[in-house]
Amino acid sequence: MTNATAMPVPPREGDPEITAEVVADHGLSPEEYERVQRIMGRDPTFTELGVFSAMWSEHCGYKNSKRLLQLLPTKAPWVIQGPGENAGVIDVGDGFALAFKIESHNHPSAVEPYQGAATGVGGILRDIFTMGARPVAVLDSLRFGDLDSGRVRYLFSGVVSGVGDYGNCVGIPNIGGEVQFDRGYEGNPIVNAMCLGLMKHEELITAAATGGGSPLMAVGARTGRDGIHGATFASEELSEDADESSRPQVQVGDPFTEKLLLEASLELIASGAISGIQDMGAAGITSSASEMAGRGGSGVELEMTDVPVREEGMTPYEILLSESQERMLVVAHPGREDEVREILEKWELEAAVIGQVTDDGKFRILENGKVVADIPALPLTDGCPTYEREGKEAEEITALREMDLSEHMIPEGDLTKTFLLVLGSPNVASKQWIYHQYDTTVRTATTVRPGGDSGVVRIRGTNRAVAATTDCNGRFVYLEPRTGALAAVAEAARNLVCVGALPTAITNNLNFGNPLKAHIYYQLRESVLGMRDACSAFETPVTGGNVSLFNETDGKAIYPTPVIGMVGVIDDVSKITRHAFVNAGDDIVLLGTNTGELGGSEYLYVTADLVAGEPPSVDLEGERALQQAVLKMNHEEVLNSAHDCSEGGLVAALAQCALGDGEAPLGIDVAIDEDLRPVVSLFGESQGRILVSVSPENTDQVLALARRYEVPAQKIGTVTAADGGFSMKVRDASLSASMAELADAYFGAIPSIMDAPEGSGS
Repeated sequence: MTNATAMPVPPREGDPEITAEVVADHGLSPEEYERVQRIMGRDPTFTELGVFSAMWSEHCGYKNSKRLLQLLPTKAPWVIQGPGENAGVIDVGDGFALAFKIESHNHPSAVEPYQGAATGVGGILRDIFTMGARPVAVLDSLRFGDLDSGRVRYLFSGVVSGVGDYGNCVGIPNIGGEVQFDRGYEGNPIVNAMCLGLMKHEELITAAATGGGSPLMAVGARTGRDGIHGATFASEELSEDADESSRPQVQVGDPFTEKLLLEASLELIASGAISGIQDMGAAGITSSASEMAGRGGSGVELEMTDVPVREEGMTPYEILLSESQERMLVVAHPGREDEVREILEKWELEAAVIGQVTDDGKFRILENGKVVADIPALPLTDGCPTYEREGKEAEEITALREMDLSEHMIPEGDLTKTFLLVLGSPNVASKQWIYHQYDTTVRTATTVRPGGDSGVVRIRGTNRAVAATTDCNGRFVYLEPRTGALAAVAEAARNLVCVGALPTAITNNLNFGNPLKAHIYYQLRESVLGMRDACSAFETPVTGGNVSLFNETDGKAIYPTPVIGMVGVIDDVSKITRHAFVNAGDDIVLLGTNTGELGGSEYLYVTADLVAGEPPSVDLEGERALQQAVLKMNHEEVLNSAHDCSEGGLVAALAQCALGDGEAPLGIDVAIDEDLRPVVSLFGESQGRILVSVSPENTDQVLALARRYEVPAQKIGTVTAADGGFSMKVRDASLSASMAELADAYFGAIPSIMDAPEGSGS
């Protein structure tokens, strides 16, 4: 297929004249516009300019990240579908396949938190069921500024409600995720949604437009003016007045229509009446049609007056670029259009033929039979310009990393108040306020609910399950991007092995600032390199994901936040391990080593309002050995609980294990004798550590298994009855509190902030 010069297309009556200002407003540089002119062999029409603007935006074209993403490992024997489709797909045994992906809805959520988050969930659900998989679980990864801000509380509350309401209405359980609060996200909340879907191998369908003459059909909701240029909006910085100016670019979701569309789409796929299906997501009809043509090596011809619309007078430009929700584009087999319509009518939805697949390699748009856009199709997808930019670390970050933290390590004696302060930090405290708003058990397959290390969903009809988690510490990445990315992948893997799941693959969401700035591109490049190294070491290929750049408000960027969504497979659901202590009298064993690393810790943030120091180092070989050791212990059923050490350090992890979900707390009696200063032992966030509890008769076996895998291990204490309280001693320091005090700090932190009278203000 060749991309011949586009045929002449006269200007459409009523369309604006294309000027340098109009081109700039569409997000294209002068050089990129010249490239468009070369491809077309002429000046583009206004409609054609809109199409190029959307497809060559960062959100659709990945122009500043594609070259870096090519460095990531993407293949393994268990990978069925890697990057390039709506979602990645892996083999999970017994003939089943898991489709999974993570996507961002950051900019819309900063403007309309409820609808931004809700439509983010809706979009990721569609990415999964367009692969032929039934969604079985969602997770979310959220970031906000400090909760002492009324606006942050408004955004936080709106996002949580949007995530919960949409997922609850569709009937998909929310099984986990993460949320972090830091001034580094003050201007831009991060809202990433992940979905898992299960199917049999033979049910897989892809989004390719093949077969010249095959009808293209719009199915689902009608097209409106909401979300026009949403892809371009997501590819630029925000400003303080973005709430008002950008609100029309935020989509509006309808979860009840989504549920009908889900069922209709799966029935369509099963019927064999269609050969391809794709969500009309970012850039709407434009992206779905051009991407399907690109994958199929074909062209498309679409008649805009045949597209079902819900508003009068919509132009081809508006119809093409609308991001109205709950819509699909399908390729039907010729002669089976009525079958498609009947299936959609059964689910009270519309289906309309709006065009056909062609063999000429063109993206051709008609209005009442008159050509209004005629573009070579391949340059819209494969021809997007990509850049490898100069990256240089900011001097201020170097200075923060090299800051002397010794003065913050001095405190000794009674550290109980400091401990309760850290435990009550919103980043460490229980997130029950969030996930109690979600339906976590609908469809009755949820085996491990939110609150632990990973969510787990059972595969019906088998003894297998899949586990999933989302992880990233933006402070670590901010201070040292490559190390921070290594830590994100390593923590995700630890969270999976803690429940007994073998880490298998990842999807990633790269949330960064403006890549045109050298220090931001440096963060992006180094993070990708760290992710590459960790995924290669752990044999967890990247099967897809999302890049969200330009997360800045008035020039101030978020912390670089490469969120890792990792999935794992559990062969025997009877061997799942949970995070909470279960028996008084059990031994507490620390796998891994406390180190002298306090940089980027929650302790520094809550006690000194400081994000500084070297982030904890990551030993990939040691992490892999730890994973293997814990999985072996799980297989031999010698663990009563397992929990990763992360935010808040060892003492926070111990408290989380002791408190569990709050219904049956247990106490601890722990003593550690090591050369580190007590503050570092207690609150340092060293990597490569997992806390396990073990029946005394199994302790020697656990320690022996640790030695076999060359994993440092030591018994550090005992689980006690709840009335024994929480007691811990490290060299010359100690802390002691009742379980009631711990519960008040841990479970009451977020509710007490959100229930404050000013909490609803914006």
